[in-house]
Amino acid sequence: MSKKVSLSPAEREELLVRCFSSVLPALTIEEIRTASSDVPGIWDSLATVTLIAVVEEEFGIQIDQERVLELHSFAAWLNYIQEEVTREA
Repeated sequence: MSKKVSLSPAEREELLVRCFSSVLPALTIEEIRTASSDVPGIWDSLATVTLIAVVEEEFGIQIDQERVLELHSFAAWLNYIQEEVTREA
């Protein structure tokens, strides 16, 4: 996998919005940016597993399974991706 280090932080955020949109199509862009797994009926465990697969594919990273429980919101995902993509840049 090739990390998307060439993307700017804003481009990474937009790509993450697209990932969320593909997994949670009922949400608007504004709702995605404030999305949380605490909302029942929208973001369930299947959505989380699907989101992991989509993000790994799109960003070329491997999600650390020990940190998955931390990824409970769009903001948490974005922070995680920013860390991972720039770690070895």
